[in-house]
Amino acid sequence: MDSKESENIAVTDAKAAAKGKAAEGAHPTADVAMKTKTQTRRGSKKGLAIVDLVLRLGASSAAVAAAYSPLSSEQILPFFTQFLQFHAEYNDLPTFTFFVVANAIAVGYIGLSMPFSIVCIIRPRAIGPRLLLVFCDTVMIALVVAAAGASSAIMYLAHNGNLDSNWLAICMQYTNFCQGLSGAVVASFVAAVFFMLLVVNSTFALKK
Repeated sequence: MDSKESENIAVTDAKAAAKGKAAEGAHPTADVAMKTKTQTRRGSKKGLAIVDLVLRLGASSAAVAAAYSPLSSEQILPFFTQFLQFHAEYNDLPTFTFFVVANAIAVGYIGLSMPFSIVCIIRPRAIGPRLLLVFCDTVMIALVVAAAGASSAIMYLAHNGNLDSNWLAICMQYTNFCQGLSGAVVASFVAAVFFMLLVVNSTFALKK
């Protein structure tokens, strides 16, 4: 073997050794990048899980206000004698009975869903609890919006009346009663918005 062949073999071996070192150096870098990406994704999922818990607290507050306000909105109109009085309560309107029950169900559901939300914070990559929450939150949106929508129609008639159907604007007399029910309807719509945000938040958490 002459000197040129020896030199070629030496150069080839040197290149192979350099490539091996480069490959060995690339693997740790790729592993670090993968770990960093995984940690970032885990951190974002945990952040969304914390947002989920905060939104549930907001929805709970709004639903409690919506369910409680009609219960304390009764009003009595005194007339000339104590024996002749007009008394207005929420259960005089069947729609508001459904309204109170629907928002009470929403409050109870939020209480039951809190442990699942906490599980999602502890285990951000858990999919099962998140899917369950998305399904149940969607059902709550339908329930709360139905109750609030029906009750808002009744409140519109109570405030403005309807001459064609001889519906009197009772809020001209029962001002405090109507104010309490109107506030409850607004609180119910706020609760529905919170539930919608919960569904959007959970969708982003499942997508990441």
